[in-house]
Amino acid sequence: MHPPRQLAVTEHVPPSGSPDSPLLVLVHGSLDRSGSFARVLRRLGDLPTVVYDRRGYHKSRNALPLNTTLDGQIDDLLTVINGRPSVVIGHSYGGDIALGAALRDGGSPSILSVAAYEPPLPWLGTWSRRPTTSSAGTRRSILADPDDPDESGDAAEHFFRRMVGDAAWDRLPGPAKAARRADGPALAAELHAIRLTEAPFDVSGLRIPAAYGRGGDSLPNHRDAVSWLVAHTPDAALVEIPGAQHGAHLTHPGAFADMARLAVARIGRTAVTNP
Repeated sequence: MHPPRQLAVTEHVPPSGSPDSPLLVLVHGSLDRSGSFARVLRRLGDLPTVVYDRRGYHKSRNALPLNTTLDGQIDDLLTVINGRPSVVIGHSYGGDIALGAALRDGGSPSILSVAAYEPPLPWLGTWSRRPTTSSAGTRRSILADPDDPDESGDAAEHFFRRMVGDAAWDRLPGPAKAARRADGPALAAELHAIRLTEAPFDVSGLRIPAAYGRGGDSLPNHRDAVSWLVAHTPDAALVEIPGAQHGAHLTHPGAFADMARLAVARIGRTAVTNP
């Protein structure tokens, strides 16, 4: 397999790197793009890395059809990996994709280790399913119709405001706001796909090293999800980033890079089933 031509994929091969080094693949979350890992990647320059804009986002916005299932996202990731020995690091929704890929059909032979930072687990029942209140005081939902550009664009704006803050949205220049709204269909499709009542994968079956990260100042549902993953994954490592919230790859790139290096260092560790 080769990376899909329509996906924007960026690879870095260090000039003095070992040819035996595994590929470090970073997978971004919802309403995000590979460029958000820039400061993390600068701290990983000695390692071969791959980032990509997921289907429907930013430079991959015209990669159609959109993924309407988590399996579709996993397919894209495994195609980008292309059978190469890899360590996969997922942020937020990207963590769900990373874990799903590592568990695909009993375990992908290409994925040697995995790390996920605050992946959403709505099937645990800890994620609110109610509409939330916008800065204007109106009740709105982040769920939208992917086929309605206006509705999904509004949902993308609301999602950004909710996750990053009203002030951050207001600081964006007009073209940046338009670009985020244009990513609305991809956001809407994947949010519908993840609103499940049953888990799409079973982390207790993971037989490669796993690390889970969370911020010291993150929301309780994010922190609780990571606690659950650590408790149910064989021999999992917990990475706590003091002072960080959900966007740790932006605010604490050094610590996020350290989590990625930990995942690399744990390659070959034998998973021991939790009692």
